[in-house]
Amino acid sequence: MERTKSGPRVVVLAAALIGLSMSACGAGNGDASRSAAETAPAAEGHGIDQEAAPAPGKAWVIFGPDTVDAEVARTAEERAKGLMYRDTVPPGSGMLFVFDQVAPQSFWMANTYVPLDIAFMDASYTVVDIQRMAPLTTDSHESSAPALFALEVPEGWFAAHGVQAGSRASVKFGAQLGS
Repeated sequence: MERTKSGPRVVVLAAALIGLSMSACGAGNGDASRSAAETAPAAEGHGIDQEAAPAPGKAWVIFGPDTVDAEVARTAEERAKGLMYRDTVPPGSGMLFVFDQVAPQSFWMANTYVPLDIAFMDASYTVVDIQRMAPLTTDSHESSAPALFALEVPEGWFAAHGVQAGSRASVKFGAQLGS
């Protein structure tokens, strides 16, 4: 379930108590008519073959020579489900959360079985914060700065690939091919 900044945390806790499922997810503030993924610039260069480009609903998140093949969560429903109920998240894969506006974002790991790392990114795909998230917890993981994107990957991926706060990604969205 999305955690929001629009009301007290008591409202979020009350919603959890009445049976809403919660997952590794963020604090989107509703769906705009055009998501950030639809208006975000495509990655340039990187030798990406157009015929092998990501499918709609997918994106490549590229940090130098390393690429994450990510599912894209654009709607409130997709963000709420996140990576919950999965037994594995293969190396080199993850989920890119796209929010409707730059704001502090908050995630937790209820119903998420796999340990994950999350990178919060601003509108220019610059990493503002990376955090580790333990599975099956409801600890809040809030971005240290406003973010428009969040990328979840298997625990340790960012460290293994030298990605840290200040690193900048390029993103190639499947829906942007041919545009």
